[in-house]
Amino acid sequence: VQLQASGGGSVQAGGSLSLSCAASGRIFSVSAVGWYRQAPGKQRALVAGITRGLVTNYADSVKGRFTISRDNAKNRVELQMNSLKPKDTAVYYCFIGPGFGQVSYWGQGTLVTVSS
Repeated sequence: VQLQASGGGSVQAGGSLSLSCAASGRIFSVSAVGWYRQAPGKQRALVAGITRGLVTNYADSVKGRFTISRDNAKNRVELQMNSLKPKDTAVYYCFIGPGFGQVSYWGQGTLVTVSS
């Protein structure tokens, strides 16, 4: 399984960005997928995830601002990030696995930088 992330970049506080992750392989439709992030000096932490049954899980810090969605036909998961804050600055990693806290595969990181 390979995960290819795209999107990210730099934006001012209050702006929006969208991340996308495309997966190869047949496990996408039966797995949880989503995004973790890692800020400098901090541990990697779950941002948002979505199960095959479309149950979502968001970090408290992004609830109401970020929206995760998946398209099983296209093996793709997207993260729409609105009202971005400087504290959202991090490298974002897409993941796929049996559940939100169980990662089988990582995508390459994509940097999101939010300036004040």
